[in-house]
Amino acid sequence: MKRLAIIIFLLSLGVGVEAQKLIEYNSGMGSRDPENTDIWILYRGVTATHEGMTLNADSAHYNTHENNFTAFRHVEIQLSDTSFIYGDRLFYDGNTRVLDIWADTVVFIDGGTVLKANHLTYERNRSTAYYTRWGHATSEDRTLDSRQGEYNSVLKQFYIYNDVVLTDSTMRLVTDTLIYNTVTTVAHFENATHIYSDSSTIYSELGDYNTDTRFAVSYKASHVDNQGRMIDSDTLYYDEVKEHGQAFGHVIIVDSVNNVTCTGRYGETSQSERFSFVTDSAHVLFVDNGDSLFLHADTVYVTNDSTNHLQAVRANYHVKMFRRDAQAMCDSAYYSAQDSMILLYQDPVLWYEHYQCVADTIELHHDTSGVKRAYLRTNCFTVQQVDKERFNQLKGHQGEVYFKGGEPQYADVIGNAQMVFYLTEEDSVGNVGLMGVNTGVGTTIRIYFDTSRAPSRVVTYDKPDMQTYPVDQLPEELQRLADFRWLSARRPRSPEDVFVW
Repeated sequence: MKRLAIIIFLLSLGVGVEAQKLIEYNSGMGSRDPENTDIWILYRGVTATHEGMTLNADSAHYNTHENNFTAFRHVEIQLSDTSFIYGDRLFYDGNTRVLDIWADTVVFIDGGTVLKANHLTYERNRSTAYYTRWGHATSEDRTLDSRQGEYNSVLKQFYIYNDVVLTDSTMRLVTDTLIYNTVTTVAHFENATHIYSDSSTIYSELGDYNTDTRFAVSYKASHVDNQGRMIDSDTLYYDEVKEHGQAFGHVIIVDSVNNVTCTGRYGETSQSERFSFVTDSAHVLFVDNGDSLFLHADTVYVTNDSTNHLQAVRANYHVKMFRRDAQAMCDSAYYSAQDSMILLYQDPVLWYEHYQCVADTIELHHDTSGVKRAYLRTNCFTVQQVDKERFNQLKGHQGEVYFKGGEPQYADVIGNAQMVFYLTEEDSVGNVGLMGVNTGVGTTIRIYFDTSRAPSRVVTYDKPDMQTYPVDQLPEELQRLADFRWLSARRPRSPEDVFVW
């Protein structure tokens, strides 16, 4: 009964007969160690087997009591039909099934994967090899280097850390800790990681990179540099082959070639297809000749030409723009870099200095000095505030404003032109007073501007019908032309105001 209880106790601990299976060996010659009769000293072509593993060496010591095996010189271990380990000295514990092997270069071959180190520990129960003082591995055309690591021959997976470098013919990945699967060719990282290739640099602190398809997924601190185009975001999917990226959360896309920065909550960019777009609170900053244009919309598309220079920008829905010398809002906008033209459409409003301009469509042309010409297409209405209650007004079918050196020279209101224009006079001490008000209609009205960008003279053409009134006698129905709107409260007065619709 006592013996039976001991057997039951051992079985309950998981200790079975198989765990104590002795190592079997063969050699050309052998003798017992005179100092420890449990040890056999074997030499001249030593072979040993243990639970499916085969070992060859020039000589060995076998401890029959401890069931361990120490082998010397030309050590060869066959773990399976495709797994082998080569070294100069080995210690194998037959009870724990753990082997340690040393050499100037220990070589572990597992199918198409080769791992080299000067010391290797292999746990047969876990099918895992470990190294602690630099390891170098190759799998197909990829190499892995690190100070420490492990390799699981069942999962075909490396877990390596400390000064990790993964390379192939197309890229170089540098990190501190990496999980790499040789079957899926996917590298997984959870700390600061750089991936360098000929066309791009990827940075991430959590993600995966497929070394075969060159597709990266980043979930933290995502960043890509690609030939002058940079992407920052929370989460990023990036295809290096197609040079296409999808970014989510706190997205920033910077085109340093064209001085364009786009931000939003979602974005895409493609170097090969030459486009970028951001949406969900999209914001774009353009820098041109030292002047900055801030634009906000629901969605913004930016396209480049074949030389990677800015081609066009399209902004859709709830558009607001701020620039030091002009501001605007509309439903949608389009910019053509080739024509240096901005098109504002669907209820656009343009503010320039003290002027507010509205029309069905507004078209602005630029040159190096600034605005060159402005077209107000259909239902043109321009307003300038004189004081709290009074406004200069010009209205007509369409309007054209001409600039020289960035300064307005004159403006034409064409087709059923109407006006309300207050006459002013400056006294000797600089006070400006109202002298009267001109009202009337004509086919075309032209207004000239002085050097301070204020209206200095008004000319009407083709049978004008004009009247002048004292300021306090202007009929109430003439104080505001039909469809008058004063939208100063919606004018962006700073770059931050473009977010306020």
